[in-house]
Amino acid sequence: MQNFKNQLQFVSTYVKVDVLRLFRDKVAIFFVFFFPLVFLIIFGSIFKGADDVSFRVAVVNQSESQFSGQFVSQLQDNKVFKVDAEAAALPDAKQKLNRGQLDAIIVLPPAFGNPGQAGYPTGTAQIVYEQSNESAAGSLASVLDSVFTGINNELAPYTPPFNAQLSTETTEGLDRFDYTFSGLLGFTMLSLGVFGPTQVFPRLKSKGVLRRYKTTPLRVWQYFVGNVISNALVGVLAIGIMFAVATLFFDLQMRGNYLVFAVVGVLGVTMLFGIGLAVGGWAKNENQAAPLAQLIALPMMFLSGVFFPVFLMPDFLQRITAFIPLTPVIEANRLVLTENASLLDIAPQLGIIGAWIVVVYAIAFRVFSWE
Repeated sequence: MQNFKNQLQFVSTYVKVDVLRLFRDKVAIFFVFFFPLVFLIIFGSIFKGADDVSFRVAVVNQSESQFSGQFVSQLQDNKVFKVDAEAAALPDAKQKLNRGQLDAIIVLPPAFGNPGQAGYPTGTAQIVYEQSNESAAGSLASVLDSVFTGINNELAPYTPPFNAQLSTETTEGLDRFDYTFSGLLGFTMLSLGVFGPTQVFPRLKSKGVLRRYKTTPLRVWQYFVGNVISNALVGVLAIGIMFAVATLFFDLQMRGNYLVFAVVGVLGVTMLFGIGLAVGGWAKNENQAAPLAQLIALPMMFLSGVFFPVFLMPDFLQRITAFIPLTPVIEANRLVLTENASLLDIAPQLGIIGAWIVVVYAIAFRVFSWE
């Protein structure tokens, strides 16, 4: 028993040393903490803006009626329309439309807003758009029709014989950022678990550090356990920072249990670190490790749902993704974050992660060398 405690003492000492080593390495700090945050900020900004539907338009008012002036003011106050005040003339507006700076031009003809035979203002607004942007123009026409419907009901109220009614589920739906955040977490784990060890271990070999470890009482399993624990701790910290930034700045909605979320994070980092440990422990130098790490990591990055959902892929690719180690990690994270899944609910994903842990560490033990 005393001998086992001494062996664990070696492990705890190495964990402290390894964590301190990482925080002294500026390159490692950047790739573990700041590089994933760059992706988080980029995707968070994109999806936060995408959730607010708006159209960049120019309004060319050729009418002198009082109603047309009021209508232009109404569009400028409507958040759906971003009216370009510098393109009030048709030639300027067309130039910006051709450059892609506008989605469409709303032209109010000279007779727009003049009283018709019924005694109230009438008119037809023209929507000018590029042929390549037809879908946006169709959406804009629908929105503009809804604006005119409100105006028409005020001028000439009527009750249509048929209509449609909207209803929603009682649970709050996901926005695109909530769904994508799980993939970004997977990218963070991938950076920490695969790219980190494949850079560090060959460098330690070339400097003779691992050779000196071999002369100490430190055994291979202690070295492995110490590395796994230190990287799991750093991984939880990196995930925590990403989660805090996503919650504070991009309104991430956490619906699951934090403990279950932490368990998935630790297991995910442990499994992915085993892949990096196998590659870095086998390679004699960084020239051997880097290409192999890229060869392993890039398919996982693009086929496991990091940047876009797996269900958007063709069926044959979806069948392949089921066998990629990162896929169950991202799926489990997503289920916990967005659907409040319990450990029992994500048992299939945890089982796959556990199987991969056994496989990758068996390979890592077999191929690892101190030199």
